Amino acid sequence: MIENNKLSPFKNFKDDIPASIVVFLVAMPLCLGIALASGAPLFAGLISGIVGGIIVGALSGSPLGVSGPAAGLAVIVLNAITDLGGFEIFLVSVILAGIIQLIMGFAKAGIIAYFFPSSVIHGMLAGIGIIIALKQVPHAFGYDSDPEGDFGFVQVDGHNTFSELIHMLNFIHPGVLIISSISLIILILWETKLFKNFKFTKLIQGPLVAVIVGIILNSVFAADPNFAIAPKHLVTIPIAESMSGFFSNFTLPDFSALSRVDVYITAIVIAVVASLETLLCVEATDKQDPYKRVTPTNRELKAQGVGNIIAGFIGGLPLTQVIVRSSANMQSGGKTKTSAIVHGMLLLISIVAIPKILNLIPLGVLAAILLVVGYKLAKPALFKKMYKEGLGQFVPFVVTILGIVFTDLLTGIALGMVVAVFIILRNNYKIPFKMQKENLEGRDKIKIALSEDVTFLNKASILKTLEQIPSGTSVLIDASNTKFIHFDVIEIIENFKISAKSRNIKVTVINLYQGKQETPVQHFKLMNGKA
Repeated sequence: MIENNKLSPFKNFKDDIPASIVVFLVAMPLCLGIALASGAPLFAGLISGIVGGIIVGALSGSPLGVSGPAAGLAVIVLNAITDLGGFEIFLVSVILAGIIQLIMGFAKAGIIAYFFPSSVIHGMLAGIGIIIALKQVPHAFGYDSDPEGDFGFVQVDGHNTFSELIHMLNFIHPGVLIISSISLIILILWETKLFKNFKFTKLIQGPLVAVIVGIILNSVFAADPNFAIAPKHLVTIPIAESMSGFFSNFTLPDFSALSRVDVYITAIVIAVVASLETLLCVEATDKQDPYKRVTPTNRELKAQGVGNIIAGFIGGLPLTQVIVRSSANMQSGGKTKTSAIVHGMLLLISIVAIPKILNLIPLGVLAAILLVVGYKLAKPALFKKMYKEGLGQFVPFVVTILGIVFTDLLTGIALGMVVAVFIILRNNYKIPFKMQKENLEGRDKIKIALSEDVTFLNKASILKTLEQIPSGTSVLIDASNTKFIHFDVIEIIENFKISAKSRNIKVTVINLYQGKQETPVQHFKLMNGKA
């Protein structure tokens, strides 16, 4: 167990700084791609990446979580900008959504995060890993019609996740394919035990080497028409020729829209969806944390609220904690929130100081980086582990994955939750007690030992079992080990004692109320008019 002071944000720069560079490289194209898919200015995505890194990173209690514009909100943003009649009006909804999240945080709504089953969370991680890999293959081959950050099954370019893999074969770019292949080889070598033994690999991350090599090869290929890489296959950051031009990229909200009801409805939708995505990501990120730290969820909602308020005021997209960037942070060796904060600073510095250099980075390099991230999230070992834990864990896990791949993140999680809850209900229906049968003095005797917790979910199973007990039987209902029993179950047992007389069933009940308040008895009497 590592001491808390060794996980201080000020004492792990040697791990957090290299990790922040990798997160920066992953976040940059995603910020731009999500802005493009959202129908918003490209700069809006970068603003949210900066705010999510610096502001939310500083306020959050999550040691590994990284926030920024989320793919799951892209469709909502696209429709909202169109329906509301402009980006400036939409920004008012973003500010209001942030205020709602602040209220949720103070109301301790973060407890919702603890109600997601681990099978669904693991399914979410694996599903995101698979969808990341599938979406990056076309970029690695040089087909970039679908923007980075579009994780929906039906894509904005008119294809779906799988048809795109066939369609891309008509547009293979040899220069991009060579660069992405070399980048992938570098990244794989950096993960081998041989390379990990070298000191320089601990100081310089593989993704940074891949980016540098990619820029060099891009420059070399520029002289050959067959391999030259067009701007559409490169990172595209808006370039401002002066500081005044830079500040002109910020958009201010139109507060005259505060009188419109649809602005408030949009704010509620954004707040609810963004909060759910954040809480799911918090759970998933904590599960990946090698030190098993627990993020304070209410504090996270407050941090996200402040982030969205600020983003709305300066022209940014709504933001959430994002699993892709958070996973890249963890996989790159990040240990504290410093990596998230520094990644935000790098985004800010880069778009001010070196946008022209960043615009030389081929998207194929970033595709290779994300392919590795995707594989690590969906390793075969995870599937084996979940299968060994039984069908009760494996089925919701698989359903969540399939839902994410064939629909979108929130729909996939919803499907996984439905299946997980169904299995829980089924298990509660089946196992609320243990039953033994024996024959004493020519009379059948049945002993029913109730479990430790008997909830209203067990009503159907207990009622069915009592109804099927044959006439002329002795029944012993033992609640000695029961710590909690729902009023409805007590009522069923008391009613059975009455109806059993007409069926010549002898009923003995042990410790039904022992160690419990008298409220259940009073409840039963009230229900039967005996109070």
